[in-house]
Amino acid sequence: MDLQVHSVHFDADRKLIDFIHKKIGKLELYFDNIIAGEVFLRLGSPSEPANKVAEIKLAIPGKELFAKKECKSFEEATDLACEALRKQVTKHKEKRA
Repeated sequence: MDLQVHSVHFDADRKLIDFIHKKIGKLELYFDNIIAGEVFLRLGSPSEPANKVAEIKLAIPGKELFAKKECKSFEEATDLACEALRKQVTKHKEKRA
């Protein structure tokens, strides 16, 4: 799977990028036909404590899946978005079978 991570208006450190690759890579356990993924990390409103936004787009044959989560940390937001995508991938796989 080809995965691109974009951090908007800040530079994500290597540790965060590795974490994202690891989390999204686990989705291939549920559906091994994921073509590509794109992750956008951005900071939301500074007045909100939960202002870290992770948006993940997955391209699979015939469809594009998307999840967006906002939390106190990018790791937590990524984790929740991956869980939402896992459910979408599982549902898509069941429909195909």
